[in-house]
Amino acid sequence: MAEHWFISGANKGIGHGLASLLAARGDDVTASVRSEEARARLQDDVARHRARFSILLFDTRDEAGIRAAARELAAPLDVLVCNAGAYGPQSQSTLDMDFPGALDLFDVNTLGPLRLVQAFLPAMLRADNPRIALMSSGLGSMATEGSTNIAYRAAKAALNKIAQGLAHDLKREKVTVVALSPGWVRTDMGGKNADLSVEESAVGIIETIDALTLADTGRFIDYRGRDVPW
Repeated sequence: MAEHWFISGANKGIGHGLASLLAARGDDVTASVRSEEARARLQDDVARHRARFSILLFDTRDEAGIRAAARELAAPLDVLVCNAGAYGPQSQSTLDMDFPGALDLFDVNTLGPLRLVQAFLPAMLRADNPRIALMSSGLGSMATEGSTNIAYRAAKAALNKIAQGLAHDLKREKVTVVALSPGWVRTDMGGKNADLSVEESAVGIIETIDALTLADTGRFIDYRGRDVPW
């Protein structure tokens, strides 16, 4: 049965892969981008699926813009994938930190998904099996050693904690919430030496989200549905 998915940051990388696969299999897709140029490119990419595809324009830092976009959604929303994110400033070690850049990274990667959930929750509460996936990373796991790109790691660890809190608060509403690691993917962020293609990761993410039930809420999982250490 076709469902309605929302994918933030769908103009490239994993978000683009998810949106394209979902539209191709017959789901209704609402996608977000943050520039008119990105919207035009995405419209061209999904032209053959135009009837099942809509694109909203906003920046995940902009709460008012997100809420205005959410009001455009008339249909119930089955799945919300908070995918839009950034890797942060060049200087982000424990001994050399671009602090304004790090704060902006937290605004995008940690608070941005929470803004999306709060804005789109009313549409989700009208669905039969609402599911929220906050796109995390294995680098956000406390079990992952190392300190490179520490602001990114910390922002994803903080996002994981938000996922736990949302899972707790929304369980009574029967909304499933997970933190989801897409794996190391060959994107602009992941680099050309990464393990997975965009399609491999996107196929796994879709299959994993398809299978989620309320019993899974509060988990930190990878693109194949396997538990990731917190």
